[in-house]
Amino acid sequence: MNTDHSDVNVSGSWVYIVEDDPSVRDSLSLLLQLRGFSTATFDSAEAFVEGEALERPACVLADVRLPGMSGLELQRRLASQHSALPFVVMTAHGDVATARAALRDGAVDFLEKPIDEQDLLEAITVALRSDHAQVERARSRESVLSRMQRLTERELEVFDRVTSGYHNREIAEEFGISQRTVEVHRARVMEKLQARRVADLFRLRFELDGSPTPSLPESAMS
Repeated sequence: MNTDHSDVNVSGSWVYIVEDDPSVRDSLSLLLQLRGFSTATFDSAEAFVEGEALERPACVLADVRLPGMSGLELQRRLASQHSALPFVVMTAHGDVATARAALRDGAVDFLEKPIDEQDLLEAITVALRSDHAQVERARSRESVLSRMQRLTERELEVFDRVTSGYHNREIAEEFGISQRTVEVHRARVMEKLQARRVADLFRLRFELDGSPTPSLPESAMS
């Protein structure tokens, strides 16, 4: 694993520490702040859940054993509420079953106390890289949605047909218009969506659908 976290833009990146032991909580916060991260601390999972809106990019560093809601329960809850906010689990009671449960539910790493500083920084770096990527994908999708709102109803229909693999002739026949008119609509769609090639329209469609980009049909390459 790469131990250098200098390529991560730590400015604006937060680490949320959920730990009921005040000495551990404060020492972790100080260490991470000295390394350039912003931190916020909570003495329970409930306090974290009830806190103010989260800043992103961020990750959670939480103890497994907490008063009330456990760290693993918090991890599962956040997975559905905060776009799978990256989670790093720590415990003084490490065991294979707990580690397996945390990792199965999507934890980035599992750290045993006393926590090794290098292991901690590696885990936080990986978690923040993950959330930076997730935030960028969300911003990109919002940008696409904003551009989509500029399309007329007919242009949206043409976009849908083109990105479903229809040829201009098939689109023209379906709508009862000329192929030339379809070409005009398609050109306007590409201009408004800032697409250089028809293949770019497919990539935008896949991004909106939240799907990985598959192989494009031959008709998309023209």
